[in-house]
Amino acid sequence: MRSRAGSRLCALLLAALSTAFSESGNPLSAQDSGALPNAAAVVTPHTYVSMEPVPVGKDFQVAVVVEIMRGFHVNSNKPSDQYLIPTTLTPQLPAGIGLVEIVYPPGKLERFAFSPDKPLDVYTGSVTLRLRLRALPSRAPGSTMIPITLRYQACNDSSCLPPVKVPVSVKFEVAAAGAKWSAVHAEIFAATAPRN
Repeated sequence: MRSRAGSRLCALLLAALSTAFSESGNPLSAQDSGALPNAAAVVTPHTYVSMEPVPVGKDFQVAVVVEIMRGFHVNSNKPSDQYLIPTTLTPQLPAGIGLVEIVYPPGKLERFAFSPDKPLDVYTGSVTLRLRLRALPSRAPGSTMIPITLRYQACNDSSCLPPVKVPVSVKFEVAAAGAKWSAVHAEIFAATAPRN
């Protein structure tokens, strides 16, 4: 029991140090072992918009589909412990685009070597994070881009990489109010639609 507690304490300290050093601009390199990839390379994000074009006055969605490298996981948006870094999206919305809500999927409880006694709430494989947005009446029609920051910390079964902030962007056309539009990427948005 004592050795398990000691292992967990070490993992906690390493995660805390990793966060402190990496986000202060002096990354604590988990790559010194030579076996771990760059933290930003563990996740590949893809963006999709739910309609084309987006008429002024309409609600729409942006999906960020996150593909996580096999053998790695990232903490969910609601991690099991306060010291863990949650996965988050932070959009920089242009004038005339309003945020309704950010929707994060539930994670999955899994056990790892560094936390054998307590399962952690994590994302693995492919997960879809969504922004519910609104094109406000003040938004002028035309090409629109939304920069988004994806923040996460990736770990494998025994080690954690430094937390990173990865820039993502989505581009789409805003049309005049009443313009015809089409629902697109149904395979993404139908699968992530909220259930009543």
